[in-house]
Amino acid sequence: MSERNPGYRFVSADTNEILQELTNAYEDIVKTTVRPASVEKLFLTWVASAIASLRNLINQVGNQNIPSRATGANLDALGETIYNVPRPAATVATVRMRFYISEAQDAPVLISAGTRVNPESGNPIFTTVEDVYVAAGATFAEVDAKCQEAGTIGNGYEVGQINTCVDLFTYYDHCQNITTSDGGADIPDDDEYYTLLVASNNIFSTAGAIRTYIYHAQEVSQEIQDIVVNSPNPGDVYIYAIANNAPASSGMKALILAACNEESVRPLTDHVVVADPQTVTYNIDVTYYQSTESTKSATELAADISNAVDTFKEWQAAKLGRDINPSKLIQLMVQAGAKRVVVTSPTYTHLSDGRGTPVTAPQYAVVGTVTVTNGGYEDE
Repeated sequence: MSERNPGYRFVSADTNEILQELTNAYEDIVKTTVRPASVEKLFLTWVASAIASLRNLINQVGNQNIPSRATGANLDALGETIYNVPRPAATVATVRMRFYISEAQDAPVLISAGTRVNPESGNPIFTTVEDVYVAAGATFAEVDAKCQEAGTIGNGYEVGQINTCVDLFTYYDHCQNITTSDGGADIPDDDEYYTLLVASNNIFSTAGAIRTYIYHAQEVSQEIQDIVVNSPNPGDVYIYAIANNAPASSGMKALILAACNEESVRPLTDHVVVADPQTVTYNIDVTYYQSTESTKSATELAADISNAVDTFKEWQAAKLGRDINPSKLIQLMVQAGAKRVVVTSPTYTHLSDGRGTPVTAPQYAVVGTVTVTNGGYEDE
C-alpha cells in the first residue's frame, strides 16, 4: 500500500572498508607495512568486525527513529508522538439479523441483547448488540449483531448464511442475516499504518478538502482499497469506495458516512453522501496457445493460466475508474507461460474516475462471464 523506504545507512558498516581504514592508520602510526598473514592483520580484522557490528546497530537505531523506516513498537511510538495517530485496533464485523417467531403473538416477544448466532459451520459467533422486540401481531424483528472475534474472520457471510441461533427464546422459529457481514479488519501492518500516518497530514483541514474526506473514510477499515471524493454540485460531497474487490456494502457505506459526517470533520455547509459507483460489466473470452518447446504440461499451464485470469480480475477490481485493459490480461497470461493469446473480449474500455467535467459517479468494472479456451500447441 505504501512506498516504505529501505534502511538508510547513516554510517558505513562495510567490514573491508573499515579494515582498510584501520590498516592505513596503523601503518601510519608504527611506520611499517601490515602483512596479510601477520598477527597485526588478524587483530585489525577482529577490530574491524567489532566496529562493523557497532555501526550496524547505530544504523538500526537511527532507522527506528524515522517513521518511513521504523517497525513495530517503534513505529507505534513515532505515530503517536509525531502524528498523534495511534495504530488502529482490529475491528469486528457487523451484520443485520432477522429473527422469526412461529406465529404472531398478542404481546411483544423479547430478543435479548447478546443473543448468539452463527453460520452452519459453528464459527464465528455473532451476538446481537441490543434488546429488540417482535411487536405484537408481527412475526419477525431485525437487529444488528457483531462478531465476537475481531478481524476479517467475520467478513463475507452472504445473506442467509448466518442462520443458527445458539440462545433460543420463546416462540423462536428461525433466523438469518439479511445483509452481508463486513466491517471487520485486522490490526494494520507497518506499511498500512505508515500509509495512514502520511494521510493524517490532511486531518486538520476543516475546509472540506478531498484528502481530508479520503483520510477519514480510509480510517474506517483496512479492507477499503480505493476512495473517490467529488462534488457534482456546490455543497454536495459524494464519496465512493470499494472494499474487498467490490463496491462498498451498505454496512461499510454507513460506517464511512458516520465517519465523514461527524461534526468535527464535515464543514457546516457540506452535504455528505456515500454513493455507489456506476458499474460497467465486461466479459472475458480468451484463447491461449502453448509452445511445443514448453516445459509445462498442458494441465500445469491450464492451472497457471487460470491463476493469471484471477489475478487480472483482482487487478481490474482494485481501483475505481481503472480502464478495462486487455493488454494487462495478455501480459499476465504470457507471464504464466502462454505462447500466444487471442482476446475476443474484453476490448479496451475507458472508464471515468469521477473527476472529469461534468462531475459524475466514477465507473467500476465488474466481470461477467469468463471463457478460457486452450488453443493447443504451436511451434516457435
